[in-house]
Amino acid sequence: MSEEMNETQHEEKKKMNLFKNFNYDKWYKLMLIIPIILFLISIFYIGLTYSRTGDFILKDVSLSGGTSITLSGDFDYANLESELKTQYNDISFKKLSDISSGKQIAFIIESSAEPDVLKESVESILGENLTSENSNVEFSGPALSGDFYKQLIFALIISFILMSIVIFVLFRTFIPSMAVIFSAFADIVMPLAIIDYFGIKVSTAGIAAFLMLIGYSVDTDILLTTRALRKRGGTLNHRIFGAFKTGTFMTFTALFAVLPAFFIVTGLPDSFRQIFFILALGLSADLINTWLTNASIIKWYGDKKGIK
Repeated sequence: MSEEMNETQHEEKKKMNLFKNFNYDKWYKLMLIIPIILFLISIFYIGLTYSRTGDFILKDVSLSGGTSITLSGDFDYANLESELKTQYNDISFKKLSDISSGKQIAFIIESSAEPDVLKESVESILGENLTSENSNVEFSGPALSGDFYKQLIFALIISFILMSIVIFVLFRTFIPSMAVIFSAFADIVMPLAIIDYFGIKVSTAGIAAFLMLIGYSVDTDILLTTRALRKRGGTLNHRIFGAFKTGTFMTFTALFAVLPAFFIVTGLPDSFRQIFFILALGLSADLINTWLTNASIIKWYGDKKGIK
């Protein structure tokens, strides 16, 4: 029995050796400054986007309404793109490629212009009529797209509220619950600010990615809070460190799953690539918000409550 206890203590000391060169008790409050600054910058930039555009995100045709023309054929797409940019301020382009060969199979043009107007411009530049064989023209009215966008945002808000209720029911303490909710909120705000900064137009798939982030972001926060406050054995620092090892492994595993799909597989439709991009941004933000924000708040709360 004594030998088993000695082995357990030896293992705990071995794990805590990683803390020897870092005084967590001294620095955990200061570590909160980094995510708070990033969060405030993100909020500021999202507010700036709202003041310029009237919305928190830049919406593509699927959310704002407009015309989408998909071309397939041997056309001079480079010349078409440059010519259309001189005629339309809000024009955007997407390219679809074959996953196996990398060969371009379609070219998508999106604009808020009326379908007849945009189609006429494309035909004029190409010097060829658009038919059902070499193109596909789709139009969604701004009213219909606007209603769809509102429904998606409403679903996002309801999902976040329900997640918050579950967190409060699970932990039944205000500060740890708010720490989890704040971290999850920051995991959405930071990627949104980056997307606005790069001028990326969000599609319906992008909104779905933010919905997925709500689930992804709370996993590590729940793991941290449960292990740190509910489990016993070792010190509070040791339990936080144990959760850190497991949680970062989970996050990096998810990152290694989505990043290759975004950077390597070039033939994916832009909607899928946008989902992977937003998830990658959210998971990266989760590393900051869980292990700098939430962990520091949990440590602070544990010290105040005398949790060892």
